[in-house]
Amino acid sequence: MNQLPLRILSIDVLRAITMFLMIFVNDVAGIKHIPEWIEHAPADADWMGFSDLIFPAFLFIVGLSLPFAIQSRKDKGAGLFSVSGYIALRAFALIVIGFFHVNLENYDGQSALLSYSVYTILITIGFFLVWLDYPSTFSRLKKNGFIALGIVLIAMLALLYKGGSAEKPETLKPHWWGILGIIGWAYLVSAFVYLFSKGNILALMLAFVAFAAINITSHMGIFQHHLWIIGDASSITLMMGGALVTSMYKKLIGNKKYLDFWIMIIFYGLLSFAFGMFIRPYAGGISKIYATPAWVFVCMGITILVFALLIYIVDVKHKKNWFKIIKPAGTSTLTCYLIPYLLYSLFHLVHFHFPHFLSSGIGGIIRSFFISFLVIGIVYFLEKKKLRLKV
Repeated sequence: MNQLPLRILSIDVLRAITMFLMIFVNDVAGIKHIPEWIEHAPADADWMGFSDLIFPAFLFIVGLSLPFAIQSRKDKGAGLFSVSGYIALRAFALIVIGFFHVNLENYDGQSALLSYSVYTILITIGFFLVWLDYPSTFSRLKKNGFIALGIVLIAMLALLYKGGSAEKPETLKPHWWGILGIIGWAYLVSAFVYLFSKGNILALMLAFVAFAAINITSHMGIFQHHLWIIGDASSITLMMGGALVTSMYKKLIGNKKYLDFWIMIIFYGLLSFAFGMFIRPYAGGISKIYATPAWVFVCMGITILVFALLIYIVDVKHKKNWFKIIKPAGTSTLTCYLIPYLLYSLFHLVHFHFPHFLSSGIGGIIRSFFISFLVIGIVYFLEKKKLRLKV
C-alpha cells in the first residue's frame, strides 16, 4: 500500500464536496416536483433523504480538522491559555453568526425599518468586517477600525431587528441556534475535550462513547433531559467521531501501519452504519430533525467510507486536481456558506426570478447545481482579491 502523508489532503476535498452539496441542497429545497430521495425527510418519517446527509457530514469534517488545527497552534508556540482563547473565539464567531441566521427565519420585513433583503445584506457585511482574514499589509489601526465598524453595524442591526408579526412581535432569541450555531457549540465542547485529553486516543474514545451514550439514552427515553450546551449530544458525537478518526490516522500512519489504517477506517465506517441500522427501531427511528442515534451513526458511517475513498483517490493516487473546480469551497468554506445570503437577497432586490422550467423538476435540479458553481466562482474571485473569512 502506498505511503500516506501525516496531513490528509483529502480532508480539504471532502470539505469542498460537502460545502458544494450544502449549497445545492439549500437551493434545491425550494424546487418543486423533485425526487423524494433528494429532499429532507419530514420530522416524523422513519427515513432520510440525500439532503439529510450533508449537515452531519460537515460536523464530522470539522472533527477531522480539529486535531490538525489545535496541533498547528501548538507548533507555533501557543500555550494552553492561547489555544483555549482560540477555541473560544472561533466557537463564539460561529454561534453569533448562527444566532442571527436563525432569527432571519422569523424576520418581519413588513413592520421592520429595513426590508429582509437589505437587513440580510447588511448583517452579512457586518460578519465580513469582523471576521475577514485581513491581509498582513493592513496596519493594526486600519484592521481594528474595520472590525469595530463591523461590531457597531451588527449591534445596530440587533437593535433594529423585528421578528414574528405585528400581532405577535418577537425579539432576537436563540430558537435552535441555526446551522453555524450548532457547529459552534459542538466545536466548543469537542475542541476542549481534545485539548485537555492531549489527543490521547483512549480518552477520546471514552469521550466519544460517553456522548454517544447521552444521544442514545435520551432518544430511548432513559435520559429525559437535554444537557445545557451538550443537548442530546448528536452534533458532538459526530464531531468527536471525526476527531477520533484523525487521531487514529495520525498514530497509525506515524508508525507506518498503513494496512492497519485501511482496516480500521473501513471497519469503523461499516460498524457505524450497521450500529445505526441496529439501533433504529429502539431509539426513535432515523430522523435528522430529531437527531436520532440511527441518523447520527448511519450518516457517520457513510461519511467515513466516502472519506476512505477520497483518501485513496487524493492521498494515494494523487488525483486532487480532479476536484480543483470546487477547491474554494474547501479553503474558504465560511465565505462559501455566507455568499448565498447575499446572492438571494440581491436577486430579491432586483426582482429577479428564474423561469418556471428552472424552478421545477430536472430543470430546477440543474439550476441548483448552477447556483453551487456560481457561489464557488464568486468565492474564487474573492479569494483572488484576498477577501475571505477566517474563523
